[in-house]
Amino acid sequence: MFSEERKSEIVRIVNEKHSVTVQGLTEQLGASESTIRRDITTLSREGKLVKVFGGAVALDESPSNEELSVLAKESINRDEKVVIAKYAASLIKPGDYVYLDSGTTTGYMIAYLTEKNATYVTNAVSHARDLVRAGFRVLLIGGELKENTEAVVGADAILHIQKYHFSKGFFGTNGVSVKLGFTTPDVREALIKKVAILNTQAGARYILADNEKFGMTSSVTFSELGGTVTITDKKPPELYTKSMEIVVVE
Repeated sequence: MFSEERKSEIVRIVNEKHSVTVQGLTEQLGASESTIRRDITTLSREGKLVKVFGGAVALDESPSNEELSVLAKESINRDEKVVIAKYAASLIKPGDYVYLDSGTTTGYMIAYLTEKNATYVTNAVSHARDLVRAGFRVLLIGGELKENTEAVVGADAILHIQKYHFSKGFFGTNGVSVKLGFTTPDVREALIKKVAILNTQAGARYILADNEKFGMTSSVTFSELGGTVTITDKKPPELYTKSMEIVVVE
């Protein structure tokens, strides 16, 4: 089956079934998982379907609200996340007051941090533990602990973050969309991210997103594309480069 024929078939199947998985399309079309993933990414960027974790949904369906555990996320695009994290860690300078969002990519930054003359504020219990063990000065946000992502959320956490003014902030995202901006499945985490971004100095609001996040959407927008710097491992289509500031690292 030729590429354009296969992509047309994917769109037909998605519109018929409303949602599909990569595995299901692989079996139905006789193509490899990597090929199906690439096709879904291309079709999502062309506005013909919505890419979600593990598959795709029709345009008239709601975006994904699925939230994986930290352990499950760690195995997804690990090499790409490490490259992004290593570069992000190099941006921290003496005297910085840094916000480190919960998430696997921000977590990978810790192994590459060298600046001890900085303060690290985080809403991730696992990040705080690893930072302290490595000898860094850490402030852990207080509030409700979300079980599957190990993130601190809720009203108390928001009030806590509003007290701070960060010189740099590093944030994870579940999706990057020209139309919907940066998205995440949980409204509680979205509010934390939004407040922390607003309390971070302009020009130093870094979103860490591996290339597969482009064209993917989740339920809740926590930031528009403008006013942030996205660090990724592969240059996205021109549609994105015209809409946002991007740093590509390899």
